[in-house]
Amino acid sequence: MKARTTSSPRIGAFRLPPLTEGDPEELGSEATLDGVRFTNLDVTGIDLSGSTFSECEVDGLRARDAGMRGVRIVESVVRGLDVPVLRAARSTWRDVILDGGRVGSAELYDSSWSSVRITGCKLGFINLRSSKVLDVLFEDCTIDELDLGGATVARIAFRDSSLKTLDVQGARLQDVDLRGLEFDRVSGVDSLGGAIIDSGQLSMIAPLLAESIRLRVVD
Repeated sequence: MKARTTSSPRIGAFRLPPLTEGDPEELGSEATLDGVRFTNLDVTGIDLSGSTFSECEVDGLRARDAGMRGVRIVESVVRGLDVPVLRAARSTWRDVILDGGRVGSAELYDSSWSSVRITGCKLGFINLRSSKVLDVLFEDCTIDELDLGGATVARIAFRDSSLKTLDVQGARLQDVDLRGLEFDRVSGVDSLGGAIIDSGQLSMIAPLLAESIRLRVVD
């Protein structure tokens, strides 16, 4: 029998056009910004719900509490995140690079992620429940908790990253490469079909798998 190969995340390449300097006064709900650059942008107190950022670059993004519900970010680069609370449920992220920084708590449920690269970030609680998550790569990231409950997830991978708690209850997984991660806790082990793990991880989750099918192990 031919061994099944693992599909890696398909991260699309894009090149930003010549950018103009963005005006923070243009930011607000339902705003549309194309081909602009912001530097050291503080969006504390600015409602960005429903806004669209296309072919944009943000070098330094700060907010105590970022309201970005329903935002669309397409073919854009964001560097230097400093966002304790990110509220971006039902948002769209397509061909996005997130490079460096930290996010404390991110409400991203019911969102759509496609071709996203996250590099050098410290992430607290990431809530992607019931989202569609395709082609996502985490590189050199530390993640406290990743909630993929009820999500449809395909081709995501973690390189040189750590993840403490993973929740995949009711998720539909395909080519989700978890190798090399050290877990403190996994919820929904009966939904791990479609993930790729290593032998060390199998030893760690074996008792949880046995419990999920009510398997008694007696020596």
